Amino acid sequence: MAELKEKLRADLSAAMKQRDTAVTGVLRMALAAVGKEEVSGKQQRELSDDEVLKVLSKEAKKRDEASEAFRSAGRDEQADSEASEAEVLRRYLPQQLSDDELSSLVTEAIAEVEAESGERPGMKQMGQVMKAANAKAAGRAEGGKVAGIVKAQLQG
Repeated sequence: MAELKEKLRADLSAAMKQRDTAVTGVLRMALAAVGKEEVSGKQQRELSDDEVLKVLSKEAKKRDEASEAFRSAGRDEQADSEASEAEVLRRYLPQQLSDDELSSLVTEAIAEVEAESGERPGMKQMGQVMKAANAKAAGRAEGGKVAGIVKAQLQG
């Protein structure tokens, strides 16, 4: 069984014992999302830690987007609630890469694709570079941010 999933369950038990309703609710939601992902598809399966991280990352992103939407609608209380839920989820996610680290990682990915094809990749090879860059980032950077840096380096 995935260690991260077990950690979520243990932390849920601890939060319930401490009567921390906010954390309890977020962890229940996270475990429900993981469970839903496990039964989706043709056959039930156990998620790996990487797959659990992807689910948690997706849930944190949903909370961030909801927080922005509430804030732009002038509903600050709901926005703060969504932001605090996202923070609880981020405790379980790896540290995000800085812009400089991400930029050097993309440079490495471009060099790899160049070594494979024998020529400097252009915009037509953006998919290949994205695949290599996302593999290197391994959940430590948002896909849109990676794509922006890849596009800038390929055009530059």
